[in-house]
Amino acid sequence: MSYYIIIRGHLGCGKTTIAKKLARILNAKHISIDKLLDKHKLTKDREEGYISQKSFIKANEVGIAKANKLLSKDISVIFDGNFYWKSQIEHLVNNLKFKHYIFTLIAPLELCIERDSKRKHMHGKDAAKVVYKKVMEFDYGTKIDATKSINEIIKDITSKLPKNK
Repeated sequence: MSYYIIIRGHLGCGKTTIAKKLARILNAKHISIDKLLDKHKLTKDREEGYISQKSFIKANEVGIAKANKLLSKDISVIFDGNFYWKSQIEHLVNNLKFKHYIFTLIAPLELCIERDSKRKHMHGKDAAKVVYKKVMEFDYGTKIDATKSINEIIKDITSKLPKNK
């Protein structure tokens, strides 16, 4: 039984790290929304100062095509991204007709800024603050405490997934 997972949250909360490790554990495939945005040059169109909903929907379309092929072969998929527009999540859920699980990683802003500062290509304090505020505008999915260790976060997430794949 294949399914897909959406790992959402603010910049620096550990989404990609968790998504990649979870993909290895579950023998799933990882799809990074940020990489799709960059690859298809979708980061320029702005709305309210953020990457536009339209751009995220275009990235979703690419991700959906890839995910449908994998899910049809009984390979689960893990998406990761900020998902700060509710419309982006709903578009993915409405257009990808497989069982899904959505998790929002939550960590204090200060921790996210600290984590971002240690990246090779950091986004910066201002970007972290802006994305944090936008992501926190609405709740979606199961909240996961991202201040824990990677292994504890993975355990929290996998405890909410089906036992047999």
